[in-house]
Amino acid sequence: MRLFHDPDNLEFTLMSRFWSPVVHTLTPYVPGEQPRLANLIKLNTNECPYGPSPKVLDAIRAATNDTLRLYPDPTAHALCAAIARAHDVPADHVFVGNGSDEVLAHTFQGLLNHPEPLLFPDITYSFYPVYCGLYGIRHETVPLDDDMRIDPAAYRRPCGGIIIPNPNAPTGIALGLDAIRTVLVDHPDAVVVVDEAYVDFGAETAIALVDQHPNLLVVRTLSKSSALAGLRVGYAIGQPDLIAALTRVKDSFNSYPLDRLAQVGAIAAIEDREWLANTREKIISSRNRLTDSLGKMGFEVLPSQANFIFVRHPDRDAAYLASALRERAIIVRHFRTPRIAQWLRITIGTDAECQALISGLADVLAQNGG
Repeated sequence: MRLFHDPDNLEFTLMSRFWSPVVHTLTPYVPGEQPRLANLIKLNTNECPYGPSPKVLDAIRAATNDTLRLYPDPTAHALCAAIARAHDVPADHVFVGNGSDEVLAHTFQGLLNHPEPLLFPDITYSFYPVYCGLYGIRHETVPLDDDMRIDPAAYRRPCGGIIIPNPNAPTGIALGLDAIRTVLVDHPDAVVVVDEAYVDFGAETAIALVDQHPNLLVVRTLSKSSALAGLRVGYAIGQPDLIAALTRVKDSFNSYPLDRLAQVGAIAAIEDREWLANTREKIISSRNRLTDSLGKMGFEVLPSQANFIFVRHPDRDAAYLASALRERAIIVRHFRTPRIAQWLRITIGTDAECQALISGLADVLAQNGG
């Protein structure tokens, strides 16, 4: 047993001779902080600022009975049927898992693990390289352009697969369907995964392209727009042979990834379209107002179609701003990563939370001559 110093995280990690060799080489994903601070304004993990549909809570309460002694449906048949109805696709086009992270994990193993390199943006969801390390997948990152946008033409190279978030994270910038169609057509023999965790906040879903493109898999989550981050439900939509690969991996890992409460809660969330539409519109309106306010304060704000914005100030260090906000019990996300070290990702909260953020930033800038 020994201690290993990680200079990036400034932490000491316990290491052991009992570990499998792969464990020594892993660089795990670092989730957004979940601090326990009084009166905290938490704008760092892209959670919904509003509670889930009351119909979700009613469904979970109704299912909280002695049937919990029984295993859940391993196929999640009723949930897959509800997702299929919501997106007007056949039920055999749907796969569900314990959050979109598990769906993505099975996708990396079952569809993207090939001798040729996997391609994804250099600035994107930081779990992608973690999966590559876990599964031994060769990968190449494709730089965003100078405007922090994904360039479909930059993906015209040999590959074993492509994964693109749409909208991208942490930038919030989305591609149109024509751009996604271009990537699909350019790589007819490789799986193209479109990760739509934030698509409900203004972008176009690629699900409409699934019928025409057998190499397309669309991955989504109920954590963001449905306010179910605590329930852990994600899903994928693609043609049956892609879904079959995910199912084979799932049943080689955990046949029961979604418990009974998660399944009934997810069905209720998917079926309450009115709640989703109302909540989405509130978040989009708050995002637009926050973007305008920050722009007037001198911040550069990328054009977001997600439930967060990506911002920087020309004269203030991002790490300092994040620290100063934290002193005011406001938490935002700062990435110590090349190209984006001077940017902050800010989740859209309630209007009151957004106003507190504006006031906090104004105070910080004023104290430093801003």
